[in-house]
Amino acid sequence: MSDEHWYEDETGSMVRPYTVTRGRTRPSGAHPIDLMSQVSAVETDAPGPDIDHARATLLDLVRRGRRPVAELAADADLPLTVLRVLLGDLAEAGLIRIDAPRRSPAGGPVADPELLREIVDRLREI
Repeated sequence: MSDEHWYEDETGSMVRPYTVTRGRTRPSGAHPIDLMSQVSAVETDAPGPDIDHARATLLDLVRRGRRPVAELAADADLPLTVLRVLLGDLAEAGLIRIDAPRRSPAGGPVADPELLREIVDRLREI
């Protein structure tokens, strides 16, 4: 989990979400982002574009390992709508890859046993 928080515990959000996303409420249409979509960093030799603090912090979280969008939202302590916009921006910049969740032949999501075990473990911690 990141040591940097975008929210203060007592006072709430330090920056309004619409400010972080520059007023946008949806990511670009090129990258559908599902809660269970897997996000991973793209390693490039080229220098990355200049990105602001919010996107740089999110990119640092993604670089720690491939994770689902839902987990990133929890770790980043961001509303899902904001996270989707930021992930879309990072994908457009070529810094991350967003893979759609696997689907069963019936069209539903495939249950990943490792992910299910992790969910159960976290629920037991509560």
